[in-house]
Amino acid sequence: MSSVTPSIHYLSDYTPPVFDIESVYLEFELNPSHTKVTNTMQVRCIQSGQPLVLDGEQLDLKQVLLDGEDVTEDCLLTGESLSLHVSKPQFELKIVTQIAPQSNTSLEGLYRTSGNYCTQCEAEGFRKITFFLDRPDVLSFFTTKIVADKQDNAVLLSNGNLIETGELADNRHYAIWEDPYRKPSYLFALVAGNLKHIEDHYITADGRKVALRIYVEPQNLDKCQHAMDSLKRSMKWDEERFGLIYDLDIYMIVAVDDFNMGAMENKGLNVFNSKFVLAKPDTATDVDYEGIEAVIGHEYFHNWTGNRVTCRDWFQLTLKEGLTVFRDQEFTADMLSPAVKRIEDVKRLRNNQFPEDSGPMAHPIQPQSYIEMNNFYTMTVYEKGAEVVRLYHTLLGETGFQKGMKLYFERHDGQAVTVEDFRNAMADANQVDLSQMHHWYIQSGTPTLEVKGHYDPFAQTYTLHCQQSLPDQAVAFQPLLIPIKVGLLSKEGKELTLKVAESTQVEMNTQQTQALLWMQEGSQSFTFENVPEPPTPSLLRGFSAPVHLQYDYADQDLSLLSRADSDSFVRWESFQTLALNEIKRNIKRHEKDQPLELSTALIEAFGSVLLDSEADPALIALTISMPDLTYIGEQFEVINVDAVYEVQRWLRAQLALTYQSELQEMYGKLAGVQQAYRYHKTDIAQRMLKNVCLRYLMLLESQFELGQQQFQSQQNMTDVLAALETIAHTDHAQRDGCLQSFYETWQHDPLVLDKWFALQSGSHHLHALEHVQALVEHKDFKYENPNRVRSVLGVFGRVNLLGFHRADGRGYEFLANQVIKLDGINPQVAARIVAPFTHWQRYDQQRQAFMKSALQKILSVDSLSKDVYEIVSKSLAE
Repeated sequence: MSSVTPSIHYLSDYTPPVFDIESVYLEFELNPSHTKVTNTMQVRCIQSGQPLVLDGEQLDLKQVLLDGEDVTEDCLLTGESLSLHVSKPQFELKIVTQIAPQSNTSLEGLYRTSGNYCTQCEAEGFRKITFFLDRPDVLSFFTTKIVADKQDNAVLLSNGNLIETGELADNRHYAIWEDPYRKPSYLFALVAGNLKHIEDHYITADGRKVALRIYVEPQNLDKCQHAMDSLKRSMKWDEERFGLIYDLDIYMIVAVDDFNMGAMENKGLNVFNSKFVLAKPDTATDVDYEGIEAVIGHEYFHNWTGNRVTCRDWFQLTLKEGLTVFRDQEFTADMLSPAVKRIEDVKRLRNNQFPEDSGPMAHPIQPQSYIEMNNFYTMTVYEKGAEVVRLYHTLLGETGFQKGMKLYFERHDGQAVTVEDFRNAMADANQVDLSQMHHWYIQSGTPTLEVKGHYDPFAQTYTLHCQQSLPDQAVAFQPLLIPIKVGLLSKEGKELTLKVAESTQVEMNTQQTQALLWMQEGSQSFTFENVPEPPTPSLLRGFSAPVHLQYDYADQDLSLLSRADSDSFVRWESFQTLALNEIKRNIKRHEKDQPLELSTALIEAFGSVLLDSEADPALIALTISMPDLTYIGEQFEVINVDAVYEVQRWLRAQLALTYQSELQEMYGKLAGVQQAYRYHKTDIAQRMLKNVCLRYLMLLESQFELGQQQFQSQQNMTDVLAALETIAHTDHAQRDGCLQSFYETWQHDPLVLDKWFALQSGSHHLHALEHVQALVEHKDFKYENPNRVRSVLGVFGRVNLLGFHRADGRGYEFLANQVIKLDGINPQVAARIVAPFTHWQRYDQQRQAFMKSALQKILSVDSLSKDVYEIVSKSLAE
């Protein structure tokens, strides 16, 4: 590795800027290999006596003019900055640089993709465009002039409103965009190329007509309508739910194939990964449609929670991302099903963020230090951050939360602020002390909430004794404010009316059958009075806090809750816990070479859920699906890879065998509903349950034709892909033919082809590693395209238990070599691919040794990027 250890940035070192860039006029003369950038800034000195230090990386400096005077020779230039001593209180600084978009494979700053120019500036990409105070607390008025060849760049876009266009000599033209709102440099955007667009409009709540445009490559125009509809729904929802109205004359979205992230909320000009824009029924699944609607909403909602009010520094990232993820979750819940959406979000959190919380890259939602900021665009900052925002909503209710949001905008519109500012607005608006919420921001790890129940038959009271803890805290654990939603069920499954001692801080729902407990101490007890019989507690309803819940439920308690509780999350969770207990018992039997056993309790619970004719089909589908392999592994100090996979598969196969006729009947009934594709919650739910039934049935060799028939019917991509996935997991003679048929049909559609790559990368096949090794040699695999890399290498490391964790270590060796190769092309994507290695100490000694060796090999590489260095070095130091 490089002999220079990257520097560490600390929140405690934050100091305000000593200069302010009041306005900036950027002029781009676009050229693939030598784009000229002229940056004219109006600068004001805030603190005299300090040099002006501008961030800049990989820039070819041509000239620096201070109030018209050439001062290029007076500048101190390093690989990361340009410094200049200026004694004037206000001045104009013009900097001319040259960059090469065509060779920028990092996809940060200004780069070229498929013949189009595109930018990505968050977090620190603007410094690869020009020298600037590239920090989020420097807000400037931006005007951008783009000059380019007309033949290659018919479209010239930037932030704000278009104020001028014109023709130039040599078949060139220009466009000038002016953003009327001050913004940090990370929100700057430029797009140029031969794109086509669809156009619509939206009439805002205050009566203004906003032009809406979605720009794509010409062949993709027929895949934009769902994105446009999603945008209009987002605008309407934000007005109705939060009272927030869009503030420019135009809102633009651009879809590009090569993009490191999902999308970017640049003011008025959102740049999207095409994965989250393009959809039609024969190319996109229900999951794709939902993802597009959610991400369109997320970036639109950022217009206020991120743009109008932005972050003071990058340690405050969860301020905008956690809040906006919460908002997009609520949006999707309102568009589809709140119950289904909540369960899906909890599954995502547990499968991805909980492991992050227990690994070497564990960090609070407000990290206190970083080497490379890109590494902290994480599930913790986003999804756990959203859960912390949800805590405010749970504690204060919808009315109280909205009062807090209103005060937040009144105080901070147009400012760069901190998480404390958000918390203070919530507290002040509701006149409640929320200072304890700070502990959620500064402590890493998933809290454990241990609950024990005690029934006193003489006093007819029931007491919940609650204790909270956080594992592996470097400093003393500071108790968290944990809202616990609870109910009590009778032995018949009836909800009991609750009465709590007056001294307890608690809120009741209108039926008096659910209590919201405010747990504020390390250990705390809550007593319910007038309880006529020993109840079964329904705990953490709606997943009211992101914690590990520990309560010693008997199987009959879980069975009761799974069929009778009024809270859909608790019903789902109870069945999942019942299944998880069964899996854990059988893993112990597997390790002792004892025969595996399927309990009557799980068999009956499965049948009860499957055959519940009154239930939402989507909730049935989610409930009867077994816990994911990742989540199962998280239950153990040492993950027994083979046992986890084999036991989960055996259990699913036994349930399929037991309920074969019922699953067939359910499948046939749902498959018989032949109609044109609709993105509608009823249709989505039916397809979800149908395909869960198919996945169970395809575990039985006799049912292969069922999957093959569904694949061949080509009704919609949701069903086609579900069938092909089940086929890919088999070793059937028809497997390769089905995969080849899919490839031949869709080889010219990049996003559909990503699905084909991902199916094979995640396949539980005996030769999974060999298949993935062949995929990276495939003519359609491109290291320069993040989507393609994630569909193969990302899926392989993250979900392919059999291939990646092969006992001979060859899976680790393969992925390590891929990380090294990718690091020289796109460090940000390479850092994501290396993540599966970070839990190396959770496996058996043989696998530990192989994984550690792979990490050491990566670390030994000369000139390793900061992105990968930070993750690998922290993993080895753990």
